[in-house]
Amino acid sequence: MSTSSHAYEIALFGEFLKGDLKSVLNRIALHSESAHQMHSREVIFDPPDVALQREANQEPALLRAKKELLEPNAKWLLYSYLKAESARTHPEATVRPWAIVQVVGDALSFASALGYIRRSQIYKRGYVFRRGSLVIQIFQEEQVDPKTQQPIPAHADTLWQVVVKTAEPVRGTQEVPLGRHTEAVLEVQTLMKGLLDLRRQDA
Repeated sequence: MSTSSHAYEIALFGEFLKGDLKSVLNRIALHSESAHQMHSREVIFDPPDVALQREANQEPALLRAKKELLEPNAKWLLYSYLKAESARTHPEATVRPWAIVQVVGDALSFASALGYIRRSQIYKRGYVFRRGSLVIQIFQEEQVDPKTQQPIPAHADTLWQVVVKTAEPVRGTQEVPLGRHTEAVLEVQTLMKGLLDLRRQDA
């Protein structure tokens, strides 16, 4: 595929136990330009026609609202993924159409006004590294207290999750095909071999 009308996220995923945290952080830090702590809130919405899509055996295109809680002036981001490209087309990494927009003001009310139905929310706490055009997120998921709607600190034994992905949506062009962006993601997979298994997943 040399050209495309879609913009894509290209990603690899992994997970590890708490005992490997220091080793994973150290190795990624050696091969990254910057790092900072992260604590984000993500709210997931079903589309207005979710029931019709499920009846038609289609995977609903969920809308996600995300905000970084450690950045004082952070704005909400609304984004959505379409179904990942097949493993036959992209066997080495997850490649999925990705649309993203920044929202000023109350993004949650905005999404509800469009007819989207709030499904769930989750918090993620950990670290973000930057490597060229990639971001590498290492985090634990925090559940939400149903009474206060505030995050509950993750249990010490909660798995750490890793996402290596393009920082922004990318397009395949004749000058820079998607394969070039995939190669950048796979370089991190190679760097982490023996310590962390990064793999494609059909998300």
